[in-house]
Amino acid sequence: MLAEIGDLSRFRTPHELMAYLGLVPSEDSTGDTVRRGSITKAGNGRARRMLVECSWSYQHPPRVGAHKQHKVDAAPPAVREIAWKAQCRLHKRYRALIRRGKLKTVAITRGRP
Repeated sequence: MLAEIGDLSRFRTPHELMAYLGLVPSEDSTGDTVRRGSITKAGNGRARRMLVECSWSYQHPPRVGAHKQHKVDAAPPAVREIAWKAQCRLHKRYRALIRRGKLKTVAITRGRP
């Protein structure tokens, strides 16, 4: 992922990174009317595809398999805690979007209400 994106410090905000990847909704604005459409698909297609494909794993509850447990144990405790909280948060976000009636593909790609 980093080979495709490069130095992450060049993005001041997460929104700038998402815009670079083309994962922000397109917009059609006239006067007071704003319509949001599908993702723009601008930027690095390989990185966008990798990110979306990885996001599909968040439809399943977070857990660590026996074959990966030794890698998890090797990580520092602070890193493990951050990673576990992120997995739980992303799974919860996915489930909330699905409950609201979002299509699975939209919940995975956009992740916005």
